[in-house]
Amino acid sequence: MNEFDDTLIITDELGNELEAMIIMTFESEEFGKSYLVYQLKDDETGEYFAASFNPEDGDEGNLNPIETDEEWDLIEEVLESFLEDQEEAEEEHDHKHE
Repeated sequence: MNEFDDTLIITDELGNELEAMIIMTFESEEFGKSYLVYQLKDDETGEYFAASFNPEDGDEGNLNPIETDEEWDLIEEVLESFLEDQEEAEEEHDHKHE
């Protein structure tokens, strides 16, 4: 997983700029793509969004829609594993400070 600035500006279909928090990025050799999972900052639903991107584009890169159910399955699997790891790390941190 890559470490970089954890915020992102996304332009929606209506041309509105939305601020998002990057949850994680990862690469898939199977699909030959890099993926980004994010949440909108002011969204109360806690919904996760995902897109593919080209890491060589740098900060000016475009986000591309996820094209297949197989890609969505992979993203969901990786995200669930990541969130479980985060939860375990938080629990360990909390126990150390009790």
